[in-house]
Amino acid sequence: MFRQLISLDEAKRRIEKAFSPKPPKTEEIPLLKAVGRVLASDIAAPMDVPPFSRSTVDGYAVRAEDTFGADEDKPVMLKISGYADVGEISKLRLEKNYAMKIVTGAPLPSNSNAAVMIEHTNEENEKVYVYKSVVKNENMMGKGSDIRKDAMVLKGGTILSSQNLGVLAALGFAQVKVYKKPKVAVISTGQEIIAPGNPLPLGKIYDINAYTLTAALLEIGVEPINFDIIQDDNVEVLKSTLENALDISEVVITSGGVSVGPKDILPNIIDGLGEPGLIIHGIAIKPGKPIAVAVVGEKLIFSLPGHPTSALLTYQLLIRPFLPLLTKQKALPSTTLRAVITDKVFSARGRRTFITVTLSQNDAGHWLASPVLEGLSGAITTLAKADGYIELEETQQFVESGEEVDVLLFKPVEDIGRLS
Repeated sequence: MFRQLISLDEAKRRIEKAFSPKPPKTEEIPLLKAVGRVLASDIAAPMDVPPFSRSTVDGYAVRAEDTFGADEDKPVMLKISGYADVGEISKLRLEKNYAMKIVTGAPLPSNSNAAVMIEHTNEENEKVYVYKSVVKNENMMGKGSDIRKDAMVLKGGTILSSQNLGVLAALGFAQVKVYKKPKVAVISTGQEIIAPGNPLPLGKIYDINAYTLTAALLEIGVEPINFDIIQDDNVEVLKSTLENALDISEVVITSGGVSVGPKDILPNIIDGLGEPGLIIHGIAIKPGKPIAVAVVGEKLIFSLPGHPTSALLTYQLLIRPFLPLLTKQKALPSTTLRAVITDKVFSARGRRTFITVTLSQNDAGHWLASPVLEGLSGAITTLAKADGYIELEETQQFVESGEEVDVLLFKPVEDIGRLS
């Protein structure tokens, strides 16, 4: 029996209180390798973007006031004083009633303030006839109109996207300072599991948790460190493996060996690795009740249940929200979707209950949540089919078919329905 089951909220409070990671280290990396990484400091623009006023059309650079009154029946005639090409700054100053040929992206000559599209002109004998007037700043981008020098463009803690990298490239950055990826050790335990790729003896199963947990860590920019499968009947090997994992990672995640069976020895082992030791063993949730959490110095060990659905769910509930703190990010928000439950579902008495669901849309475009069969926390199809889960409070006995529920998603909304 578990000594004491605590509530999920109390478990989160204990973890939050115990989780005081050291300031993360930083590194300079090439811009092309920075997507998905966490920016380590604020970035101000070292220059204007664009660094010069430029045309956004092929046509003629003009002084807008010289085109006043131009229309199809009464064109304005301007003399042509030269040609502005991309990559070159014209040394000529545009005088009154003159125009300069220009191509898209080319710098505007000094004293010009607009460009006329070539479609609205006709050139003859070093003169251009303008059939449509323009106003100041039309068909051009002014110097610094996109980004002003010294403007704050990115805040530290930003997860760098392709758009962010485009901004940095526009400012001339070839490298960027980011936080080093936090390292999280992943260890599967159990005599019954073997690594995929090996022959499967009778009575054995392939390791699922190492792959689902590793993938989940990669999705949020963490560097997983995978250990070989450890037999759960060898105390010394388990202990030395955990000590090694603590030495080379910030957080350790194990799966299996945390219940109350004769071979579930992990809680006792992690409790003896250092102070303050075990802070959680057993949470009033379903699935995932046997989870154990220990603190060793400034590091955390999460020992998750061996059943794949239980392992992934407890990861989502208790590990994923805290890992961003290792790189000074805010806790990752959960994505929720409002849907109608298609079947009546019941909670486990006295425990907060999480029920995995698949999502679909009816003809009216409303989301429907269909429960995945209960009692299959060890079934891989439970993981493969589930788009997310719903939560029933400890005091809630059931949810009636047809009621609206909040579904916490395992995947982006746009990926729902692609695989079933």
